[in-house]
This record gives sequence, structure tokens and C-alpha cells, in this order.
Amino acid sequence: MTLIVQKFGGSSVSDAEGIKRVAKRIVETRKAGNDVVVAVSAMGDSTDELLDLAHEVTPIPAPRELDMLLTAGERISMALLAMAIKSLGHDARSFTGSQAGMITDAHHGSARIVDVTPVRLREALDEGAIVIVAGFQGFNRDTKDITTLGRGGSDTTAVALAAALDADICEIYTDVDGVFTSDPRVVPLARKIDRITSEEMLELAASGAKVLHIRAVEYARRHGVTLHVRSSFNNNEGTIVYNPAPSPEGEESNVEDPIIAGVASDLSEAKITVVGVPDVPGKAAEIFTIVARTDANVDMIVQNVSSAATGLTDISFTVPKSQGQAALTALSNAQAEVGFESLQYDDQIGKLALVGAGMRTNAGVSAKLFDALNKAGINIEMISTSEIRISVVTRADSVNEALRAVHTAFDLDAEQAAVVHGGTGR
Repeated sequence: MTLIVQKFGGSSVSDAEGIKRVAKRIVETRKAGNDVVVAVSAMGDSTDELLDLAHEVTPIPAPRELDMLLTAGERISMALLAMAIKSLGHDARSFTGSQAGMITDAHHGSARIVDVTPVRLREALDEGAIVIVAGFQGFNRDTKDITTLGRGGSDTTAVALAAALDADICEIYTDVDGVFTSDPRVVPLARKIDRITSEEMLELAASGAKVLHIRAVEYARRHGVTLHVRSSFNNNEGTIVYNPAPSPEGEESNVEDPIIAGVASDLSEAKITVVGVPDVPGKAAEIFTIVARTDANVDMIVQNVSSAATGLTDISFTVPKSQGQAALTALSNAQAEVGFESLQYDDQIGKLALVGAGMRTNAGVSAKLFDALNKAGINIEMISTSEIRISVVTRADSVNEALRAVHTAFDLDAEQAAVVHGGTGR
């Protein structure tokens, strides 16, 4: 019997009607002869509402208690979904993350999965039940505390369950019909991608594509889990995210695949510039060691050529806005020690990334990208590349225009507008 893991996000279970619609889809999958395990998010925006409530009570909620509060959202949706399935005549059992064996580290708010022991889930499956698991949450063995996985936690829960249970496929249901060449809310003519490699999906997710979270994609790639991203509002085929099989020596794989898979944007980062850094060995190491101590995740880095007259250089880098002030404060406190002149902070930037495995073997991609941005009047502030990605930083208020211009320049536009059924892409 085929085992399918399904994940439904908050927009899919935002109200009673949505929960009943999802329940019917799950039952259809079961009737088709499959074992079914479901990871479910909190209803609609209930997690954000709980966060707001916590901050009304206290400006700095205790991390342990905040996790206890936030996990209530998934417990509500999992229980209601199990009730809806039972009303359709099928056995369903709901489990919290800890009951499902989702073992994490002790980092509240952004815990990482260290082990999955789905003993109770296997027992329920063996007894013919549909299994419903609360996404986004786990349990630390040492502290005996409930933890949450942070952004994209329900996606990661589903992928981890699929890996632990050796599922045949992990279906990620959302409010769009699959993975698109760009965000259809910004680029209406974005085209649905039928198949995409996990490598390309990882780059798109890291660059701001909201349909899948980077942690879930990385977990799927590492554990060989095939993902099927599809809409919970219809039965259309979505997008398969797969790990390509190694090609025989001397043969090229995916030779017919498009050069460019998609274009993504991200408005969640800020730029810090360390001005007047002595251009001597070890200074960059000092700067980024200080930043690392704040747990800030550095993305792009650019160092200017030093001035011959002063022997000083500037180093710019991007971090998430939520971590920017901590990094800025830490650097400011170490100014005398490092010996730089000043700091600049800019949170009005946007990142655009062009992704495609075909870049490895096709010349002229960079030229076409920069020509498209030039014709659109977009100024580039930073550039970063990998084998299959080119990222640029520009002004936040010009990113959407840049996204549409680049999408058109690389012939990614579809003939008709994409359908977005609701929500924000999560």
C-alpha cells in the first residue's frame, strides 16, 4: 500500500468550510487505497493573532511560554480536521508533535529536528486510521519542553514525517497550483513549473519564493523525499520537486530542461556597510565573527577595492531585518577594537534572484539579466552568484518592477494570468 504524507497550510484550513473541504480530499486519498499521514498548520492567521496577544500581555514573552501558546493553534486545527474526517465515516487520530515523536533541540522559537520516532503513528496506520499531526512543533528530550520549529515549520514537519515513515511522496498543499516561475501575486503571467530539481527549488526558496520553505526543501533533498506542491482548492497536477538521478559518466542530465527555472524576490533583508576598514589580513574575520555571535544569518557580502591613499576599504553585507539591529549594535560596540570608521544601515533594499541549472552550460545569462534591469531603469547595488543563481540587490520600491522585467526578458511569461486561490502563498 502506498503511503502519502500531505501537508495543509493555514489558508487551506482557515475556517470550518475549508476544514471540511480538506477532510474530503484526505478521505479521497484514503479511498484510493493509500495510507495517509497529514501535517496541518494553524487555522488562517491564528498564529499571528496569538503572537499579537502575547505581546499585548508583555513586551518580551518568555520563549518557553510563547512556544506553549503558539502550539495551541495547530492543536485546534488537527482536532477539528480529525473530527471532520470521522464525520465522513473514516477513522482519524490526531497527534501533537511530541506524541508523533518529533524530537528537537532545545532552541525555543526556531528548534531544529534531531530525530523522528513515529511509533504511535505507525501503530495508528497499522490499525487503518488516517493520522493527523500538528505541524510546526516538537519536543526536547532533555528539557521535557514543547518547542516550535519557526517559519515553515509545518512544511518541515511533513517532510520529516515522510522521511521517517519512508513515504512514497510528500504532498504540500497550498493556495496556488504549484511552483511558479515567479510569485503570481507580483507577476500575473508567471507560469507553473511541472518539474523542478531540489537544487533549483532550494535556491528559489532561499531567495524569497514563499511556496516552500528552505528548511523543508533542504530536508527533502538530504533525505531523498520527493515533493508534490499542489493546490488544496482543485485537483490539478502541481509541481514535482525531485532529486535528479546521477547520469552515467560522460552523459549530461536534463539537457532539455529550461535554462532558467524562475525568478524570486525578497524584501526581508537589510544591508550593513562597515565603512573605512583597515585593509589588512584578519579584519574581515573579526567583523564576521562579531556578527556570528549575534546569530545573524549573513547572505550577500561585497568588499570594495581599498583606496591606495588611505589603505581603507568598505565591506557591505546583508542580513535578515529581524537580526539587523543586533548585528549593528554588536559591531558598534566593537568599533574601537576593529578600527573601522563608521557603520551604515539600510533596510529599504530588495533582493532579486535568477535561478536555473542551465546557467552551468549556457553563456550570456548575466548579460541578459543586466540588460533587462538597465532597460527598466533599475540600479544594482550588490551582486552575488553561485553555479545556478545570480542575485542582485536594488531599492525595495523597484524590486517588483525588476521582477516583471526580468521574467519577460527570459521568456518566462505565460499566455494567461495565474490563478491565486487565497492567502499569501504559505
